[in-house]
Amino acid sequence: MLKIDNLTVRAQEKEILKDLDLFIDDGEIHVLMGPNGTGKSTICKALLNHPDYEIVKGTITFNDEVLNNKSTTEISRKGIFLLSQNPIEVEGISNSEMLRNAISEKTNERVDIFKFNKKLNTVCDIISMPKEFVHRDINFNMSGGEKKKNELLHLFMLEPKFIILDEIDSGLDVDALKVVGSSLKKYYDMYNPAILIVTHHADILKYFDDYKVHVLGNGKIVQSGDKTLAKSIEIDGFKANVIGGSEINE
Repeated sequence: MLKIDNLTVRAQEKEILKDLDLFIDDGEIHVLMGPNGTGKSTICKALLNHPDYEIVKGTITFNDEVLNNKSTTEISRKGIFLLSQNPIEVEGISNSEMLRNAISEKTNERVDIFKFNKKLNTVCDIISMPKEFVHRDINFNMSGGEKKKNELLHLFMLEPKFIILDEIDSGLDVDALKVVGSSLKKYYDMYNPAILIVTHHADILKYFDDYKVHVLGNGKIVQSGDKTLAKSIEIDGFKANVIGGSEINE
């Protein structure tokens, strides 16, 4: 589904990613781990073609279509969805208004209000969100945990096939993490999407059964493995789990 080939990305005249390769098939879960400053979030920005991040060389291909020169809107319409660690606040536009318009843009059809409201209520139950949140402005005056639930609401309503989780577990307490993790697992079981999880810790990973782990260092993948690699990192840290060790700058 996704192929990142020999990707080099620059921001503010500094190369952050260097000759990065990553391949993700339909239904696969891949995890990117690494200390701060190794380029994890830069991958997320590059995948959505953030204007502050320049692709110097290499290609990003999604379902056999090169995304390098696509706008963020075009990329999202192809079924790529980013759950951000710091979702933006949009005052004056409610979740319900945004989602109705987004679904209409996606399907090129008028939204059936009865079916739309029925699905909203179902999703609110799944993610343990108060139903009145659908009428609140997007992420406005919400706590960190509420914003993460709000992002989950958007996820379930828009039904993307490729999901990027950019440190979705950041700032969550134990109860909020449980809701987010179990909700993501339910979504995976329902729709079998491909998922790219960017994280520092292994806490969010316990909600998934099978995944591949990649450790990022100095802008490239320096070690890959299965779930045992994530568990080892959680216990011993990054340097102890990367061959050569010097590739990781903490």
